[in-house]
Parts: sequence; C-alpha cells; structure tokens
Amino acid sequence: MAKPVIDKPVKDKPVKDKPLDAKLLPSRIVLNPAKDLLTIEYAGDIRHALPAEYLRVLSHSAEVRGHGRGQEVLQYGKSLVTITAITKSGNYAIQISFSDGHDSGIYSWDYLYDLGANYKTRWATYLQTLQQAGQSRDPDTQVVKLV
Repeated sequence: MAKPVIDKPVKDKPVKDKPLDAKLLPSRIVLNPAKDLLTIEYAGDIRHALPAEYLRVLSHSAEVRGHGRGQEVLQYGKSLVTITAITKSGNYAIQISFSDGHDSGIYSWDYLYDLGANYKTRWATYLQTLQQAGQSRDPDTQVVKLV
C-alpha cells in the first residue's frame, strides 16, 4: 500500500479573500509506489486517480500555459514521466516535481478537483490536440507525415 503524501484534512483558509469550497479540499493524497499515479480522496467517498503524465501535460505553469492566451506550449513525449516530489504550497495547493525536471507547476485544490472531475474530457482533448500536431506521447517517437 502506498504511503499517503497528505493524510489529514486540509484546513479551509481563504485565498485572496475567497473561501474554498469544502468539497474541493482533499482529505488524503497518495502517490503510488511506481510514482506514476496520484490519488486524491475527498469527503463523500470521492476519489480521483490522476496519472503523472496527465498532471505534467496540464500543468498550470508558464512553461505549459504560456503568459497569455494563444501562447500555450503543447507538451509531448511525456508518457514515461513520474512524480519525484510533492510539497504543500501554503494551504491552497501543492507543487509537483516531475522526473523530466519540470517543477514549476502549482496545483491549487480547485484545479486538482477540476482535473479529476473532468479527466475523460480533458484527456481526450489533449490526445486529439497531440494527434493534430503530429506529436506523440512516447518520448522516443517522432511522427512524420507523408504527403
């Protein structure tokens, strides 16, 4: 059994004078032994299992999202990425470090909940975008289009 990263309810503290919705606060966060799956548990027996690759390619960092609309950078070749560290960032988020060296993404409680609740849609959109860009999830694969 994996050791919990956070095994106690997170206290509800306002962020920028906005109180957090209690349903968005994780009661437990567990990283599996392979370090490629983060499971987040919530009150009411809600559980979201988030693959490391998914968290990496949808990081909220400027490296991924850019500094404005239309500046997003498609992440590809991340299928083997693992989580190397997780640290709390105040009372509102965690910072996740990945095996590819990426460590600048802050995952707020509400963003993590959204990633879990909308996993199927977000993942399908990512895969479609990857295909349209002619890229691959595999770090050792280069996609070549023959015209």
